Amino acid sequence: MIPRTLFDADLDGFRDSVRKFLEQEAAPYHEQWEKDGQVSRELWQKAGELGFLCPTMPDEYGGVGADFRYSAVVMEEISRAGLSGIGWTLHSDIVAPYILNYGSEEQKQKYLPKMASGEIITAIAMSEPGAGSDLQGVKTNAIKNDDHYVLNGSKTFITNGQLADLVIVVAKTDPKEGAKGISLLLVETAWEGFEKGQNLNKVGMKAQDTSELFFQDVKVPAGNLLGPMEGQGFFQLMSELPAERLQIGLTAIASAEAAWQWTLDYVKERKAFGKPVIKFQNTRFKMAEMKAEITAARVFTDRCLELHLEKKLDIPTAAMLKQYTTDLQCRVMDECVQLHGGYGYMWEYPIARAWADSRVQRIYGGTNEIMKEIVARAF
Repeated sequence: MIPRTLFDADLDGFRDSVRKFLEQEAAPYHEQWEKDGQVSRELWQKAGELGFLCPTMPDEYGGVGADFRYSAVVMEEISRAGLSGIGWTLHSDIVAPYILNYGSEEQKQKYLPKMASGEIITAIAMSEPGAGSDLQGVKTNAIKNDDHYVLNGSKTFITNGQLADLVIVVAKTDPKEGAKGISLLLVETAWEGFEKGQNLNKVGMKAQDTSELFFQDVKVPAGNLLGPMEGQGFFQLMSELPAERLQIGLTAIASAEAAWQWTLDYVKERKAFGKPVIKFQNTRFKMAEMKAEITAARVFTDRCLELHLEKKLDIPTAAMLKQYTTDLQCRVMDECVQLHGGYGYMWEYPIARAWADSRVQRIYGGTNEIMKEIVARAF
């Protein structure tokens, strides 16, 4: 098979450490976390102690200054193990880079070390009841009043929403403007007027806390604006979205690879009509087709990872990756459930959970229909 040349011996050792940690500290408890609707804070703190949170942040902000491959290892191992409740990727590789890239020195010193240690958990609040992929349509507003902003509005489908201590909120600081009126604000969930709504009951990702958030006259210090001036939010979001879509691609392929392996193990053991299911030509052909598609997608994904390391991953390419890998992930999950037969529809089987978890991948991070529009506009 095609080797992954981006990963050296040090990264292989790091991968082993992450895998063992997840096997010992997460896998045995994930079923309970699904019932609870969230993972434990203790897991976050243990991960922080071992350097699994925010590994790409510089030393002076609590990280270890690693390159993005280390983050890729963490998210791949979480996906490979089917531990969809763990929201580290959003925290470490979406929220933290916003603060590192656009935050003031004071903001970096205040928040990043606590994020790296797991002392605080973070989220980003983009989607609203009436605005999902259309970020220009947000209604949440933050009006300047002397030394603070008054924040009002609501958000929905917010990952890490119940556990979050700090949220990057996408808001209109100038409601009369479109994209140019959008700003990002660092909002602490303990502030008066900030309310966490219900933990949403989703089809999959049962252990991932996904919430509604409400803001009623929340006073946000002017110093918690992300960036040097108002109106930079849309540009900041567009600049960071390729990295987010790469992350979705990485998790999609890791999850598809795991599902394929679970299915291979199953069809070798499961018997029908007196022989293992793998002995049927249809099974072998289906497994071979999936293997070829997953391998091709893995090569594409690793090339995009390489481009990201070189700071050359552009918006259309990231959109292609997100759309292609998540469509493939969902096809693979469906085929693997079918090859499991009735057992594939039982929640205690990993493939059933992975099938349910995978569906949202084509929706968040910008729907796949939006991804196709982005690609088409680049023609």
